[in-house]
Amino acid sequence: MNRLRKMRPTYILISAFIVTLIVGTFLLMLPVSVTGRPPWPYPLETPPFEYGPQFDGGAPFSVAFFTATSATAVTGLAVVDTATYFSPFGQTIIAVLIQLGGIGTMTIVTLVAMVLARRSDMRTRVVASASVSGVGLGNVRRVVSGVVILTVTVETILAFTLLLRYIFLGDSFKTALGKASFHAISAFNNAGFALSTNSLMDFATDPWIILPISIGIIIGGLGFPALLAFYRCGAHWWRWPMTTRLVFVGTISLLLSGWLFFAVAEWNNPNTLGTAKDSAGKILMAFFASITPRTAGFNSIDVGSMTDISRVMTDMLMFIGGGPGGTAGGVKITTAFVIGFVVWSEMRGGRAVNILGLRLPRSAQRQALTVMSLSSIAVMAGTMLIMVQTTANLDQALFESVSAFATVGLSTGITPTLPESSQIVLIVLMIIGRLGPLTIATALALRTTPLTYELPKDRPLIG
Repeated sequence: MNRLRKMRPTYILISAFIVTLIVGTFLLMLPVSVTGRPPWPYPLETPPFEYGPQFDGGAPFSVAFFTATSATAVTGLAVVDTATYFSPFGQTIIAVLIQLGGIGTMTIVTLVAMVLARRSDMRTRVVASASVSGVGLGNVRRVVSGVVILTVTVETILAFTLLLRYIFLGDSFKTALGKASFHAISAFNNAGFALSTNSLMDFATDPWIILPISIGIIIGGLGFPALLAFYRCGAHWWRWPMTTRLVFVGTISLLLSGWLFFAVAEWNNPNTLGTAKDSAGKILMAFFASITPRTAGFNSIDVGSMTDISRVMTDMLMFIGGGPGGTAGGVKITTAFVIGFVVWSEMRGGRAVNILGLRLPRSAQRQALTVMSLSSIAVMAGTMLIMVQTTANLDQALFESVSAFATVGLSTGITPTLPESSQIVLIVLMIIGRLGPLTIATALALRTTPLTYELPKDRPLIG
């Protein structure tokens, strides 16, 4: 335990992210990483983000840095067309960056959860032990191996399923294997990178493509701690720790409510669900529209053609994200639901906050409020900066900012046309979104030096 504390997980995470980002940027700048084709197969109103040095026809520093950041942060936002701009070598580098970003986050968060379980009081240990039992703090290797085994297993099954479908659609084995492997990695890690210019819009009503990718997104977004607890405890609800209860209940409720919302809001929109030939296709498209904001970034419908209210709903789903310790971004389901239960308890005049049969400690309430507040400030600041620097309206600027911060990758289509300054804003938001809430929560949770004094108590007027 002392050894793990000395490792300072937040510093390890930040250092690993920076090193991965530097190496990835360099590799994507190599001439072998690009095809030499134009950034996009269609004309843009303004030149794409292509500033900075480059190596003998390779990707400019700006393109390589943005792409490496988006991949390592498992976001999926792109300033060039991944399918045509990058060569198979470049696409492989992107897949590796996505894999490292996803596995690294899952590992660090799980180790932090183990520390917290051992530092809690006896009552909390009994509850929390379900998610970390059998894994000693000194045996970090077992945690890493567990994350890797889960990742490889899910991605292999997903890739095999997609491989068969791509071959059936007429692709050669080599092409189908490349597509299947890339999309399996991108889906499980909630990255959203796709090897087609219009993401998955060509397969919007194809359940053999959409459903496997959806399953990969959901599993990756649940988080390793929740999956580990479910594996050890099975369906015995009363043995689940609070994190697992919140993640599963929150995921199901958000997916179902989003599915129903998008079906109703977009059913008659001729540019989104209206493109499907039958009701089954519309239902599948609405289902995928509810899954991708959490936070995969694939899209089977044109986000720019969605109704305004649907984009607002997408903003909300993106901001919440998935479960902690997984590949999803956002403030996390646990953070959002904790704040919701705190508000509900306060409205009812309760003295304690009880969540799904367990009592919430006050420290967790403060941590959730801190993460939510700082995250909101980051998104608002990014939105205002983009609006100042461009002609984008509030809807577009907010959507891009939330997508970057929540590491989603969905876009209204303006990302490639943004000026350099706005692209830098998105880069900063992606880094903050991937490292910020996690490092803040970890720092608060692992704080070991309590205050030795208390100031006089007073109560301000609220509201």
